[in-house]
Amino acid sequence: MKTRVIPCLLLKDGGLVKTVKFRNASYVGDPINAVRIFSGKEVDEIALLDIGATASGAGPNFDAIAEIVAEAFMPLAYGGGITSVSEAGRILELGVEKIVLNSVLASDPGIIDGVAARFGSQSIVASIDVVDGLFRSRQLKVQNGRESLRRDPVDFAREMERRGAGELLLTSISRDGTGMGYDCDLISSVAGAVGIPLIANGGAGQLEHFTQAVDAGASAVAAGSMFVYHGPHRAVLVSYPDRQRLESILP
Repeated sequence: MKTRVIPCLLLKDGGLVKTVKFRNASYVGDPINAVRIFSGKEVDEIALLDIGATASGAGPNFDAIAEIVAEAFMPLAYGGGITSVSEAGRILELGVEKIVLNSVLASDPGIIDGVAARFGSQSIVASIDVVDGLFRSRQLKVQNGRESLRRDPVDFAREMERRGAGELLLTSISRDGTGMGYDCDLISSVAGAVGIPLIANGGAGQLEHFTQAVDAGASAVAAGSMFVYHGPHRAVLVSYPDRQRLESILP
């Protein structure tokens, strides 16, 4: 199976949380325990995003990252609070395979050029968060969805590729945590404009949604609620789909 299926874990104040449309972060457990469980299930990769790091201005918690890396027996991507090439390098030195850049791209998109030149494009994921606007428009957001960046998402994706990003993490804020499925039109428009892999995120609620995202052009799929909640009452249960089932529906 070539398609990666990636748990996307959110951190805030040291805890594992889950949001709905980037709001109302609810505590769902200990991140180290979750990473241990996913390691045992042999997941393809994990994306770990600290949604409190940029908002607080504290930057990456390097000690916490090191503790999580020690429990991760799969590739790990980390994002949150990174503002410089040196910070990116320090995180990569801890054993993280990829860094995820989002809010810093609004003020200093050249950080991608710098990281790519020093560590290679394969180490950079440009995170693109998009919310539905009026009259079928879409708005590019940063700062955990709080601030608008007056850029077209497709043009922005092209710039990220041109600067040296090796991959895109495309998240529909409007579908985050809803389980209603990915925004396949958004995926198609961005994937069709770039030549680098695109990870679809935001909205997965069932396995068929993975297939739909891949059909729309995604190279990989990410999900949060689907892997930490169980049942109609959203009881917390860290889980991952059966490998044989995934192989039966994904290329």
